[in-house]
Amino acid sequence: MSLFSRLYRNETTFDFVGRKRIGFTISAILLMLSVGSLLVRGLNLGVDFEGGTVVEVTNQAGASVADVRDALRPFGLETATVQLTSGGTEGIRVEAEIIDDPVEEEGVVAAIAAVAGAEANDASVTAVGPAFGREITESAVRALVIFLIVVALFIAWRFEWKMALAGLAALFHDLILTAGVYSITGFEVTPSTVIAILTILGYSLYDTVVVFDKIVETVQISEGRRTLRQIINDSMNTVLMRSLNTSLTSLLPVGSLLFVGSFLLGATTLREFALALFVGVAAGTYSSIFVAAPLLATWKANEPEWQELTAAPAAKPDRAPPPKEPKKKAPARPPAPSGGPKPRPPKKGRGKRR
Repeated sequence: MSLFSRLYRNETTFDFVGRKRIGFTISAILLMLSVGSLLVRGLNLGVDFEGGTVVEVTNQAGASVADVRDALRPFGLETATVQLTSGGTEGIRVEAEIIDDPVEEEGVVAAIAAVAGAEANDASVTAVGPAFGREITESAVRALVIFLIVVALFIAWRFEWKMALAGLAALFHDLILTAGVYSITGFEVTPSTVIAILTILGYSLYDTVVVFDKIVETVQISEGRRTLRQIINDSMNTVLMRSLNTSLTSLLPVGSLLFVGSFLLGATTLREFALALFVGVAAGTYSSIFVAAPLLATWKANEPEWQELTAAPAAKPDRAPPPKEPKKKAPARPPAPSGGPKPRPPKKGRGKRR
């Protein structure tokens, strides 16, 4: 029977606990790459977090990025972020530092509009101050902290505190991986990205809670007759197909939004949101199977009741009986003196005749 058939019938027998080091090693490598990129490259924070001036105008003249940078060089803004957007019509989006002087701001807008072949009045200008950026950042961090606290309290109340710690470890795993992908690719972090991250954390939590609920159900059914390793492996194999189906049905539309919508059709405003969803869903599925459950197995393996149950198969059988002594051969009968028949031994209880 093929692997797909066994997955479909929930007949897989993967040893997730026995091979947990493989999953931990893969996670450690990915986390080190993500943390290293965050320390070296950092995140490309949008103007909503750092503050700045955004100018958007229709690119009627078909100007290139180099043309726009040349127009910004007299104002000392040649390092500004310039993007060529496309959707219904092609356009130019420029993100620069805050321009405090209104006259200078008008000059910058006029220069960009002239390169694009549009009127200055047709350009859209958005200015975001640093105070607003700090407020957005604080709100995002506050929402994340509250989310993690509520999640930990819920899992500890619904299951136990070790499951809460394993679930939080999986959530931090997904957060760091998603942030690492943003750092490596250089995608801009916007408020839409924060919304997407909170969404994928809820998805990852759902997948982890499903796994934990199945483990608790299997513990109740086993009634102390199975080891922790057997229970977790059986539970993981039972929900494996459900987790894969849920992930695939989520990744297909998100992947279409990311690769077709943003890259092929040019809907760049959806790119940051779709990337966070795609990476988060994939990381959440991986962490619930290869991080949360194996961590739970590692932490609960030291509990006395599970140690006794693990050692029970070796201690329960009765003591082996002592080895049987080999039967001793009866001594050979001595031959009769006259060479006749050998004398027969007397029967027990046979007395002499009187």
